Amino acid sequence: MEMALYEPGLGYYSAGATKLGRDGDFVTAPEISPLFSRCLATQCTEVLQQLGGGSILELGAGSGVMAADILLELAVQQHLPDRYLILEVSADLRERQRTTIEQRAPHLLERVQWLDRLPEQLRGVVLANEVLDALPVQRFSIRGGQVNAIGVTWQLGRLDWSEVRADAHLEAAVRAIEAATGEPFADGYRSELNQRLDPWLRGMAETLSAGVAIFVDYGLPRRQYYRAERNEGTLLCHYRHRFHDDPLFAVGVQDIGAWVDFTAVAEAASDSGLRVAGFATQAHFLIGCGIEQYLANLPDQLTVDRVQIARQAMVLTLPGEMGERFKVIGLAANYDHALRGFSTRDLVGTL
Repeated sequence: MEMALYEPGLGYYSAGATKLGRDGDFVTAPEISPLFSRCLATQCTEVLQQLGGGSILELGAGSGVMAADILLELAVQQHLPDRYLILEVSADLRERQRTTIEQRAPHLLERVQWLDRLPEQLRGVVLANEVLDALPVQRFSIRGGQVNAIGVTWQLGRLDWSEVRADAHLEAAVRAIEAATGEPFADGYRSELNQRLDPWLRGMAETLSAGVAIFVDYGLPRRQYYRAERNEGTLLCHYRHRFHDDPLFAVGVQDIGAWVDFTAVAEAASDSGLRVAGFATQAHFLIGCGIEQYLANLPDQLTVDRVQIARQAMVLTLPGEMGERFKVIGLAANYDHALRGFSTRDLVGTL
């Protein structure tokens, strides 16, 4: 998964093909509607006000639409950050982001800075939309009560799956999930876990000296993630706006992701010294950040525009669309204030 997504010049996020939007493989919430970014901007304003200023760091800024729309909304709210930092591994996407911001918010481009690595210190807000799902995961299976690691091999002229006995670290991680859920996995059960969350969030904790990190992604709390009926895991591939579960197809040309175990995120964050400041569905988070107020301020729009924006809001919030499938988790460092995004309903107790 690491090679398929990030191998220089060959991986999905390293090569030059169009990835996001109508001409790519999938569409994210910021591209569906600016309402998403405006709500995030409102949450950023609250945090920056409490901190007395600061910067915003966006991880994996995609097409740059979210960065541009957040900056435009923060300008309206008169709470622009000191800097808007973007950590992006893809040179191709960096150029697309720069072009997008130049087109949508040219007067704010001077505040934007691209980074190759996490800054040493950040006071402000970290934003990541659909980033956690792209962290490489390790697949595992249960065979005769034994934990196996599932990997990839080359057989008969093609890529295929292969299993070997899990090492001690992977076996311990799988047994810990069984202990936490109170139910051993059945024979033949297959799924995945993310062994990179701990070091990844430790790095985030070292960077965030004061402020909040907001992660938005599709996923579930652990007890729901590892339910018995979900016995083939959650790997999800995107190719030309079609979803499927075969990551060995079109390697390097399609996106590969796995649903996020938000309980694992919360545990890794706590172990790193971050406080879990809230957990909610995307719908409840956007409502908490005032999406209804944005919709109420549309009377001057043309009728066709109001209808279109209302439809966009439905995609973002309805349970059958993105409203429940996507979750939002807030992690705080030296920040003890409540976050308005979790004021409508906080589901931390489900983690």
